[in-house]
Amino acid sequence: MADRSHLTTLRFASAVQEACLREPYTRARLLKDLFAGISVGIIAIPLSMALAVAIGVPPQYGLYTGMVAGLIIALTGGSRFSVSGPTAAFVVVLQPVVQQFGLGGLLIATLMAGVIMLAMAGARLGRFIEYIPAPVTLGFTAGIAIVIATLQVKDFLGLSSSALPEHYVERVVMLAQALPSWHWPTLVTGLGTLAVLILWPRLRIPLPGHLPAVLVGVGLSLLLGHYGHQIDTIGTRFSFLFPDGSTGQGIPPFFPEFKLPWTWDSPTTALTELATWQALLPAAFTIAMLGAIESLLCAVVLDGMSGRRHNANGELLGQGLGNLAAPFFGGFAATAALARSAANFRSGATSPLAAVFHSLVLVAAVLVLARWLSYLPMASMAALLLMVAWNMSEAPKVKRLLQRAPRQDVMILLVCLGLTVFFDMVIAIAVGIVLASLLFMQNIASMTRITPITAQHLSLAGQPVPPNWQVVKIIGPLFFAAAERVFDELLEQCHEQEGMILYMSAVPILDAGGLSAFLRFVEHANARGSQIMVTNLQFQPLKTLARAEVQPIAGQLTFASTLGDALTELNPPAA
Repeated sequence: MADRSHLTTLRFASAVQEACLREPYTRARLLKDLFAGISVGIIAIPLSMALAVAIGVPPQYGLYTGMVAGLIIALTGGSRFSVSGPTAAFVVVLQPVVQQFGLGGLLIATLMAGVIMLAMAGARLGRFIEYIPAPVTLGFTAGIAIVIATLQVKDFLGLSSSALPEHYVERVVMLAQALPSWHWPTLVTGLGTLAVLILWPRLRIPLPGHLPAVLVGVGLSLLLGHYGHQIDTIGTRFSFLFPDGSTGQGIPPFFPEFKLPWTWDSPTTALTELATWQALLPAAFTIAMLGAIESLLCAVVLDGMSGRRHNANGELLGQGLGNLAAPFFGGFAATAALARSAANFRSGATSPLAAVFHSLVLVAAVLVLARWLSYLPMASMAALLLMVAWNMSEAPKVKRLLQRAPRQDVMILLVCLGLTVFFDMVIAIAVGIVLASLLFMQNIASMTRITPITAQHLSLAGQPVPPNWQVVKIIGPLFFAAAERVFDELLEQCHEQEGMILYMSAVPILDAGGLSAFLRFVEHANARGSQIMVTNLQFQPLKTLARAEVQPIAGQLTFASTLGDALTELNPPAA
């Protein structure tokens, strides 16, 4: 039997223990991890800032998230190649929280999500990642990609519109109304950045394309600015306060201080009230669920790439600790990022220390590069997120599923996608899983059937079937979704029959619904003058009948170990 301990056990810092303590950690491995961490850190700097802007907070908070949460999760989690930080999947969840409760509310929700993920790890829920069907994950990730791409239109085109509404249809209407105000220099900057992102992989250069892309964006914005076309940048849109009270532009060039989450931005007494925490609980639950799903899916993909195995509950533990600690330093919801994690592995990472170095690169970006980061155009940030949205959508997989998968899987994907875009991601996942479960049960129920016993079985039994008796074989599980139909069909065959033998060697399961249907069938068959005999029970159905204290009733219900025993009982030897 395959070892399943990686899904059921809970080990603290299992990835560090396995990669750095149980295996020799050499200087060569250290250099590989350092190179991989620097490479991923270069990718993470603009992405972390862009994702923070996308949810409605200043860009430095995205860097804080990667710095603090990324470091803690790497050291305490269960996946050796995962790199954690802000991800695009959270945008649709976090933006409404920021709009309603501000930065303080966002950090409180993240704190609560960390506690929920710790509880999930303690309850060993990591194994349940196996039960989320592929159409559900493809549907909600594609839906999230559509929402993210829509949110970038404003900055990509330089539209002069107010804050976008919460609901998707209203957003699209507002963007359509604002289209005449598009700003061609901003669009040129965004297109230049996007073109580099698209074309760079074809050059097969080890350097990630994010850095040259944003450098091209900065160059275009400076060039256009020289000719009088002002383009919105990090420095023109965002400001901060120095410790002496003076104002700076862009992001602050110092490490975040330790503060209670509800005191970070315009603290109000409302953020400390129980009613506010209760109002934030649904968002916290959503963050925890999405963080768990995305981090474990990322770990599964990395397992396939590396041939290693992650510790699912250990990864949940690390994610919980990271999200619990990050809000005290201004960090919001974090989870494993598949694109950064895959880049980490492909860059030669050998242990979680690569993710630690990635976090240190973000620290260096804040302390050393803050001034230069203020030149990043908002259009370039939008272009980065448009590329993220495209990659996240997994369009080739969606297309293949739509073309080749069964209709039921196609329906599940489209339902999840539509609910994610127009309503809520948690609703989409819940409805998708329920719908997939119902359709699965329908398929399994349709496999349960009755069939006449074969001549081979009768010859092996060595006895003929008595007159006015018939032998019927039941194939498949007798659970609540199938049993009623099967026993109704059997009841129709009881007319003018003295009795019926139910050959149940191919019935692996008899649940409470199946038991209830069976007992009603026996009662109705007896009322029609037919006796029921059951043979060849497997262990689980036999255990269910014994637990329900179902006893033989002379002339109504009897049991036999084998079909031969049943026919021998019905054909007593001649005196």
